[in-house]
Amino acid sequence: MTAGPKPAQLNVLGGPLDLCSASPTTGFYRTGCCETGPDDLGLHTVCAEMTEDFLVFSRARGNDLSTPQPGFPGLQAGDRWCLCAARWREAHEAGMAPRVVLSATNEKTLDVVPLEVLVENASDVA
Repeated sequence: MTAGPKPAQLNVLGGPLDLCSASPTTGFYRTGCCETGPDDLGLHTVCAEMTEDFLVFSRARGNDLSTPQPGFPGLQAGDRWCLCAARWREAHEAGMAPRVVLSATNEKTLDVVPLEVLVENASDVA
């Protein structure tokens, strides 16, 4: 039995955690939000807009997000998805990170990636 997400989680800006994607439905708990909890060992907290470059990068590292699987439609460039914070950081260091949606990225990401790095790579900064 999974514990489920903690209620009222915040984004990296300190506000309420926005929806990342309902189509396809993302999140470790498949709520559409990048919520996390004690059973989310991968820390799936970064809401990112997929790019073809990132999907190729992720597949090359053993995490094929683009091929459909039972219960998973496969991702395409433009889709939003809750990524593992460490994988996003790895992609950033390799110059392959997709853009981040700050309002939908969980504050727990800050345990792995500094806010200034996220802001530099954000799609929703005014």
